[in-house]
Amino acid sequence: MITVHHLENSRSQRVLWLLEELQLPYRVQRYQRDERTMLAPPQLRKVHPLGKSPVIVDETDGASPRTIAETGAIVEYLTEQAGGRLGTPAGREDALRYRHFLHYAEGSLMPPLLVKLVLGQVPIFGRMAQKRLQPMIDVHLDYVEQELARREWFAGGSFTAADVMMSFPLEAAHSRAGLDGSRPATMRWLDRIHARPAYQAALASGGPYKYA
Repeated sequence: MITVHHLENSRSQRVLWLLEELQLPYRVQRYQRDERTMLAPPQLRKVHPLGKSPVIVDETDGASPRTIAETGAIVEYLTEQAGGRLGTPAGREDALRYRHFLHYAEGSLMPPLLVKLVLGQVPIFGRMAQKRLQPMIDVHLDYVEQELARREWFAGGSFTAADVMMSFPLEAAHSRAGLDGSRPATMRWLDRIHARPAYQAALASGGPYKYA
């Protein structure tokens, strides 16, 4: 059985979604953020030294527990456990796009969104800095829009784990960083993922999630 150490309103929602898509058995250990700092609780350090979420612990088939952190690493591990389903596509170009967006989600798109969130907690100066940051975010949102205008899913014609990885930063952008109907292809993509039965099942499993 796979245990997902799930922090509310966090990247770990994607892990629940992927597990539902792959139909792998799992259970959820939920954690709440500190109401003042919005940080993860110290109990997560008992699971992994970094004290971050998501973290999974795989005890499938009675093997020694295997603890895996970092969303991208977890996604790759789970697709491998599922025999490659929703993993790297067969076609060369689709495979390259898959690999790109699997890493782009956290490596390039998420950092400016996180900075914008942090700046939002700083009075006056933070608001001024946010205005200067938004054009950098817009470059990413325009790039994503161009890609989704060419194809239905990020890696090509089929839904893959790359779409799962891209969900959290784009949901965050829709919530607080200017993603709206002016980028219709991206908004249609959000509508498609939110309508997937596995996505809805993951919401029921994980509890309240403010970005859906």
